[in-house]
Amino acid sequence: MGIAITVPIVLGIALEHLDIGLALCFGAFWSSPSNTHGSFRNKKLGILFSAALVTIVSFIGGYLNIQLILLLPILGLLTFSIAYISIYGFRASLISFSGLLALVLSFAHTPTGLEPYEYSLLIGLGGLWYLLLVTIAYYLNPKAQTEESLIETFELTAQFLKTRAQLVGEKSNRKELQNTLHKLQTELIEHHETLRDILIVSRKTSGNSKYQNKQLLIFIQLVEILETAIANPVDYDTMDTLFEKNRGLKENFQSIIFEISEQLNVFAISFNKKDISCFNKLEKLLKSTKAKINTIDEKVNYEHFVILQNLLEYQEKQFEKLKRIKWLLSNPTLKSSEFLATKKLKQFLVPQEYDLKMGVQNFTFKSTIFKHSLRLSVVMMTGFLVGTLLQFQNPYWILLTIVVIMRPSYGLTKDRSKDRIIGTVIGAFIAAGIVFFVKDNYILGVLSIITLVIAFMVLQKNYKVSAAFVTLSVVFIYAILRPDIFVVIQYRILDTIIGALLSFMAIKWLWPAWGFLEIRGDIASSVLANQKFFVEIASVYIDKTSVSTNFKVARKTAFLQTSNLNAAFQRMAQEPKSKQKNLDTIYELVVLNHTLLSSLATLSTYLQHHKTTPASNNFKEAVTIIEDNLKYVKQRLEKSSQNIEASTLKLAAPSASEQRLMNFKFSDVKALIQETQDQEKNYHEAHLIWEQLRWLHSISRKMRELSHTL
Repeated sequence: MGIAITVPIVLGIALEHLDIGLALCFGAFWSSPSNTHGSFRNKKLGILFSAALVTIVSFIGGYLNIQLILLLPILGLLTFSIAYISIYGFRASLISFSGLLALVLSFAHTPTGLEPYEYSLLIGLGGLWYLLLVTIAYYLNPKAQTEESLIETFELTAQFLKTRAQLVGEKSNRKELQNTLHKLQTELIEHHETLRDILIVSRKTSGNSKYQNKQLLIFIQLVEILETAIANPVDYDTMDTLFEKNRGLKENFQSIIFEISEQLNVFAISFNKKDISCFNKLEKLLKSTKAKINTIDEKVNYEHFVILQNLLEYQEKQFEKLKRIKWLLSNPTLKSSEFLATKKLKQFLVPQEYDLKMGVQNFTFKSTIFKHSLRLSVVMMTGFLVGTLLQFQNPYWILLTIVVIMRPSYGLTKDRSKDRIIGTVIGAFIAAGIVFFVKDNYILGVLSIITLVIAFMVLQKNYKVSAAFVTLSVVFIYAILRPDIFVVIQYRILDTIIGALLSFMAIKWLWPAWGFLEIRGDIASSVLANQKFFVEIASVYIDKTSVSTNFKVARKTAFLQTSNLNAAFQRMAQEPKSKQKNLDTIYELVVLNHTLLSSLATLSTYLQHHKTTPASNNFKEAVTIIEDNLKYVKQRLEKSSQNIEASTLKLAAPSASEQRLMNFKFSDVKALIQETQDQEKNYHEAHLIWEQLRWLHSISRKMRELSHTL
């Protein structure tokens, strides 16, 4: 990014055509936001669409030297049209952001010596210049993004496991740790989606390769590690009681999970190195834990023995996945049977629709993006009107602040408003001190470029710091162009405060998108995904089929929808207290839904690694009861209480099958299993399956009760 910006400016100065250099610089800068995580193909398309959009917007903006009464509606219409592009997904929202930046700067920068059409074409050329640099960087190191994303996923998975281990031991701050775990899971699922896009789309475009298959197999192991980690322990109260009666085992299991987490960090550090440390410590921990479990008197505490054996078995499965990753990182020769079919893999990608029908469907106040686009256009017109009527030095700074700060959600807009003001004030004070002592224009020019590059580097990680560096860069540039730099600094701060206040007021009072209006649908979508995953699990157990692609897609969708729900709840929790309607009930539903997925993951992991006995009629009845509960919750959440008959608001008395499920005890296991030679294996299976069914029923029934109160 630094090269894309600095080279045109340096060449423009050297060749005495700074206007051309700036146009190329702006084109490269505005095309850069869409160069985010994802496949190279999607990056190229994003940059090309950004370049085309900013060219068109700059061309139109170049001819907007008209009366204010005509300019305002045109500004509003352009803002709405550009912002509305965001309905087509995350990358489209970045393209939209580029277009809005170009629109704002068309009010600020009037090129000298260039016609508007020449200026806009040069901006498009700047976008192509940036695409050229991105393409060169990709072909010089095509593996860089994949490996960077995998390393980040290793680190996040390690952090997730570490938090999971802390949850096993902590009681006092368990709620806080669970919130941290949910945030980490959301972030991990996002990384998984990025890796799917990179790995699967690259196979579609460039074909199979040993390297791509190896990375894909590593990614699959990481997905399964996450699933197994989520799977246990589910019922912390049971685990607390169990560990209190079996002293020392809690520390053993924590040490095992901590060591698995540490090994993942080692993989991240030693990625692509054949010489990776061995697993001596982990092997010793597993052996010592197994020895301790074997000292438990089975006749006295057989239930505890079975639970601990199952828990240890899950950790052993994690160990097997670690060994598999280590083998894959050693650059082995893969057999053709280990190559994955691209046709099946394509099912894991979420298709993005780009037809006009989607634009028409979202043209309603039910659409968050529609309301955001309309809100943004009104605030942009208001901001420009205020800046013009009050005769501010640079009213476009108000517009720039609005574009950068305003987001569809209240929480993010509020945080950005605060960070923008603080960052701008800090940057202004630092810049004032520097320009007071430094008078050399060349030094100020170099500093402006350096601070701008730093601002882009930290933009995603720390917006406050980024705002400070942007302010530094702007002040340094104006210090070269104008003698009254301290007046410029004052206006910079004032414009930022006005833009931030307008943005904050608009998100609060102008067609607000409060979380409580959307959260019911988010919960319903997640419950539906979990229900479909449960149906796939039950089908595998009943029919004794192998795990199919449909099963894996259902699992992936369940995890993704739970992640989306977690993110939606976090947005709602950031909103004003008066708008957090039914927050406690919603929080409980979100936690129960997450626990439901954990229980499903337990069953899924068990079925993938064990041969099971024939499914009984009792099992089939239990599946039907749980599925009916989940269907009811989904239907209840999708309708308002006014649309549901009063008779349906009461839970029906539980049937005999449901009573048996509700009152299930470990002592009932013997009656459920068939007498075979491998009696102990049957005990393990029956206990795990029925304990999870009892748990799933308890969760689904509780969710059904809670859904009545929303």
